[in-house]
Amino acid sequence: MSRPDPIAMESAAPCPVCGASRCETFVRRTGVPVHQNLLFESMEAARCIARGDLDMRACLDCGFVFNHSFDASRLSYGAGYDNTQDCSGIFDDYLNELARYLVMERGVHHNRIIEVGCGKGGFLRKLVAYPGSNNTGIGYDPSYLGPESDLDGRVQFVAQTYDKRWADEPGDIIVCRHVIEHLARPLELLGAVREAVGNKHHAKVFFETPCVEWILAGRVFWDFFYEHCSLFTERSLATAFELSGFHVASTRHLFDGQYQLIEATPAETPVHAVPRKDNLLEQAREYATAESSLLQKWKTKIRHYAEKGKICLWGAGAKGATFANLIDPDCKLLDCVVDLNPRKQGRFIPGSGHPIVDYRDLPRRGITDIVLMNPNYRQENTALLKSNGIQANFVDVK
Repeated sequence: MSRPDPIAMESAAPCPVCGASRCETFVRRTGVPVHQNLLFESMEAARCIARGDLDMRACLDCGFVFNHSFDASRLSYGAGYDNTQDCSGIFDDYLNELARYLVMERGVHHNRIIEVGCGKGGFLRKLVAYPGSNNTGIGYDPSYLGPESDLDGRVQFVAQTYDKRWADEPGDIIVCRHVIEHLARPLELLGAVREAVGNKHHAKVFFETPCVEWILAGRVFWDFFYEHCSLFTERSLATAFELSGFHVASTRHLFDGQYQLIEATPAETPVHAVPRKDNLLEQAREYATAESSLLQKWKTKIRHYAEKGKICLWGAGAKGATFANLIDPDCKLLDCVVDLNPRKQGRFIPGSGHPIVDYRDLPRRGITDIVLMNPNYRQENTALLKSNGIQANFVDVK
């Protein structure tokens, strides 16, 4: 994969959100794996994954960030795709708290819930099973695996993509977590959701998505990858909802700032969306200047640890897969990648082909150092190693 070129003005591609033509490229990479969470049974298959290019552009008018080179036809979100995170107790606690917040503080009770992109259905089940909530629900996701009905019929699942075909499905609440960043034309999904809620002005819509300002501020280069072709600032997310006919009730940052949650209701009258100014362009330009040196610093650091022992990554999700492909694409420095998801264990990282293992395998592999891909899990992972008598040094990415 090539290093990014310096930031450059691009005028040919209009912003997919506000339509403005003033967009600048600030990340450019070629030949990146198109999937970060696809399961592969062998190193050879993982290394043969389809590849594409990153041409991440920032809209100077509304602050939306998008991959101009994205090609959805290269992707395959089917049964072999798994981005489940709730195998971690920390993340499951986060989901429990989010469910409590929606039910107890945002009035998601006695409702018919539609979840767009429900994954394996864990969060929807939490909303429906929450004590006293009296909710029912239906979840849509092409990667869903499991029974079509659960919780005594109160929740149902459809293993298909949610779009305008399902606009007539009745629902009071629409929840969508970590889907919109995978879509090159996010207003199409928002339009389908707006059509689904129709004139039900009591309806509420909740979307959760990564915060690109957090990525840029932290110089988190491993959070720019092919699956996430659409990234939002808080202001550009609000603009997208207003352009789609919603009134934005609130936005809030979650998971130590990594995510943002927007709550919206259908607007009774047309909303005149005014693109909001923020400091995205300044952040993007600073990031573009720094990325090459960041990559080199980490290559040198990983090489240093590999020379004196054995080093691995902890986290075989998109962050870990991207880091592995950028820092050790030939699979020569990092011994393996740890993940708590049993479906990923025994598989291989898309692109680089690093093996994915259980943390209990680390002593047998002689691991001395571990790069923790997300510092939010440090306490949990330290406790897991200690309880199993495993000694290794954590190398934080922060």
